Amino acid sequence: HIEDSVSVNPKTKIAIGFGSCVDVVAQTRDVLLDRYSPPEVAKPYDIIETRDELLESFAYFFQFGAAAERYIKNSTLFAELVAAANTGRHTKRTIGGNAPIMASRFAKEGIGEVLLAAQMSAQLQSQLPSDVVLSCPHLPSDDIHLLLEYPLDEKWDNKYVSPRANRFIVHNDNKNPLLHSLDTFYEKAVDFKPDLVIVSGLQMMDNFPIDIEIRKQRIEVLRQSLIDLRTNDPKVRIHFEMASFAEEALLKTITDRIFPIVDSIGLNEQEAQNLYNLYVYGNLSVVSDPYPRVALVLDQMRHLYSVLNSDSAGQLTRIHVHTLAFQAILMRKGSNWKALMASSAKAALTAHRHTCGSEVIDVNKAKLIVDESFSTTRSDSNKRRIGFDAKNPVNCWDESVSQDNGATHETSICVAPVLVCTKVLQTGGGGDNVSAAGLVLQI
Repeated sequence: HIEDSVSVNPKTKIAIGFGSCVDVVAQTRDVLLDRYSPPEVAKPYDIIETRDELLESFAYFFQFGAAAERYIKNSTLFAELVAAANTGRHTKRTIGGNAPIMASRFAKEGIGEVLLAAQMSAQLQSQLPSDVVLSCPHLPSDDIHLLLEYPLDEKWDNKYVSPRANRFIVHNDNKNPLLHSLDTFYEKAVDFKPDLVIVSGLQMMDNFPIDIEIRKQRIEVLRQSLIDLRTNDPKVRIHFEMASFAEEALLKTITDRIFPIVDSIGLNEQEAQNLYNLYVYGNLSVVSDPYPRVALVLDQMRHLYSVLNSDSAGQLTRIHVHTLAFQAILMRKGSNWKALMASSAKAALTAHRHTCGSEVIDVNKAKLIVDESFSTTRSDSNKRRIGFDAKNPVNCWDESVSQDNGATHETSICVAPVLVCTKVLQTGGGGDNVSAAGLVLQI
């Protein structure tokens, strides 16, 4: 009922980039676990060149149940993996890339017009809803990204066990890391006049073998395009969708050049930990707790909010962290975002719908894994416990968040428990669907 208390405005316009691909979604058992023995050591590699590096990298993230995305430089190895995936009984091909997945969710939720900055074949475009308009000409063929899914408690011989369902993504993509679709985006977006612009897919640049100066130039082009769009229409809001970043230099460039001009960021628990570590310790965390406590996530959100607004130019007014167990959205009071409680509920329900692959919520396929009550912070001074009530499951409250520069912002925070799907159909694309669902009612 909370979700239905607010409706989507069909006149809203959303422009979103960048990149697209064909996602080949396969079971890890078909592609890796039944074909290869587990490696002696589990170790992450930033770029994968050999089969041993692939198996060691996969084992590393699998043992923590952590999502990861890696570039496979060896195109022969990648082709072998795709061939193995194509023989799997449960393998399916779907439209992929953060931007197309979010665009599809927006159209599904009733947003009337969506401009998508992505290069794809006409055949792939035919899988998009008709409300989604492409900003780029067609390509003859599409890049493939391989999503290797595994369930909770999956075993690789008796050496490694997964503590939660997740996926390991690999690709050999040479177009998306250069943000080719950015070049036509600005002109199209100016004519389109969006209410919201979403930036996603920048993780494709992560550890991609490209001259660092070329990469910086591409990010500068993106930055200038966003600034020009805002100059053109001061009311336009910008949302940045985080992803799995393993390369410090890239994330640092993004936080320096793009974050100061965004109004909102969406990220999962691993990405929140990663960003927090970058700001607090100056390094990245390769993996993090797959089941973090609410208090830890809320403290990280407050810290990120403060850091990103410490500069007088800081625009950030909204942070959405989506975890397996709960959704948390922090919003500055007096900002243009609305319907915080309904959005939190919608995000939580969409998480279940997407992973279970059904629009109907089936309580027989759901369980709550969040604690019955949670602390609002780990600090002793302002700590209070809030219990989840079955009749009013979404908890919201107001609080002041202090800035590094001494200023104080009044904020509202909502936490919604997720009905975790027990019969998981898919985890890939979950964050994109949830983040998009959290935005549609707030614009």
